[in-house]
Amino acid sequence: MKYGFDNDKYLRIQSEHIKERIAKFGNKLYLELGGKLFDDHHASRVLPGFQPDSKLRMLSNLADKAEIIIVISAIDIEKNKVRGDLGITYDMDVLRLREEFMKRGFLVGSVVITHYNGQASADAFREKLSRMNITSYCHYTIEGYPNNVALIDSDEGFGKNDYVMTSRPLVIVTAPGPGSGKMAVCLSQLYNEHKHGVEAGYAKFETFPVWNLPLKHPVNIAYEAATADLNDVNMIDPFHLEAYGETAINYNRDIEIFPVLNALFEGIYGHNPYKSPTDMGVNMVGFCINDDEVCCDASRNEIIRRYFNALNKFAQGETNDSEVNKIALLFNQAKIDVSYRRVVTAARSRAERDDAPSSAIELSDGTIITAQTSPLLGPSAALLLNAMKHLAGIDHSVKLIPQEMIEPIQAMKINCLHSLNPRLHTDEVLVALAVLSTRDENCRLALAELEKLKGCQMHSTVMLGEVDHKIFQKLGVGLTCDPAKKRNKKKDL
Repeated sequence: MKYGFDNDKYLRIQSEHIKERIAKFGNKLYLELGGKLFDDHHASRVLPGFQPDSKLRMLSNLADKAEIIIVISAIDIEKNKVRGDLGITYDMDVLRLREEFMKRGFLVGSVVITHYNGQASADAFREKLSRMNITSYCHYTIEGYPNNVALIDSDEGFGKNDYVMTSRPLVIVTAPGPGSGKMAVCLSQLYNEHKHGVEAGYAKFETFPVWNLPLKHPVNIAYEAATADLNDVNMIDPFHLEAYGETAINYNRDIEIFPVLNALFEGIYGHNPYKSPTDMGVNMVGFCINDDEVCCDASRNEIIRRYFNALNKFAQGETNDSEVNKIALLFNQAKIDVSYRRVVTAARSRAERDDAPSSAIELSDGTIITAQTSPLLGPSAALLLNAMKHLAGIDHSVKLIPQEMIEPIQAMKINCLHSLNPRLHTDEVLVALAVLSTRDENCRLALAELEKLKGCQMHSTVMLGEVDHKIFQKLGVGLTCDPAKKRNKKKDL
């Protein structure tokens, strides 16, 4: 796969820039961490070469001076909001994040529940945290936020929030996903630290949008697609333009909240050290792109991937059509349609030709492999076998799993597990190959090629089940599906 991002350079210059910002404030710095700290898969998809744990690696040398606050919105708890990349709810992810941070030597001080308004589900989550001896705090909904600066910057605004007790000079504020209220937690802490005699600083470490790329650059458009459910909009930072006469890209929520931050800093320090929302950031990612076209191509594919994800959620009743429509509008800005994603065209062409559910995968060298459903295998399982045979140089006519082995598995699925679909799924195919590999050289060779599927792109003309989604996710395959269920034809049962 082609890389368009210099990760080593990023680790070097980003780390130094953060250290400079910490030194600027000295006493206490709240560092809002946008995106994911150690599993930023969106960044790794749109910036090929970016490692998902880059942020964590940068901050690990500050672990003895830092503590982490994990933020979750009561609204997300109530909605059972799910992380699309992991398939777990945000409240479950809080516990997962805490455990992962602690394994890596970080102190996780507490959990803050934002947008709290007496939600029963949030109360239940707090009780669960208490039973696990995890300290939690509540930050409340403030009427008129973020425009009512007078109320926000008062004892009836931020002053009503719980004061989060911290013990280290660097406080990293992170969350399972966007829209959790991380910035509001940081600003609330600035207000309440001041009341406790501490002059704390604030900085923002957020990868997207990339401030020094054009507004309509595909990397920035892909960020809008990723946050379509939040109605985030990339904008030219008007404060930065006025202060410096330079164009910088930010997004609506940061620009809307800047007057609040400005008022807070003026109340605490008598002046604001930042002239714009962009000034608040420490993001150096734009300086580490070494092949713009590679990143543009990856970002266009990501926009389409987000579109299909939204279509699938809409088809399953998990969202309304506004998210789909917004991403569809972004297609015009990026000057693409779904045919830009080559595997979409390939899978649909195979499905039309054979009148059966089909799938396609693009390998790292650009080769596209297709497969269709059969009485023995679903389209995704068949595709996985075809791709492994191609990579291992095994003739397509070779049957890696003999029919006499598949049939007993199908009988067990139907007769014992009462499944309506006898076809083998991807996990069942992989287990069968693993069993056979002890005595079959072709199966062993095929399994050895699995690692080469990482980063490959795939499309299915029907929505796949949860099991297949998780298998391809673990393999690192970028999967999209048409929002269609398998047809109820006799030959497809």
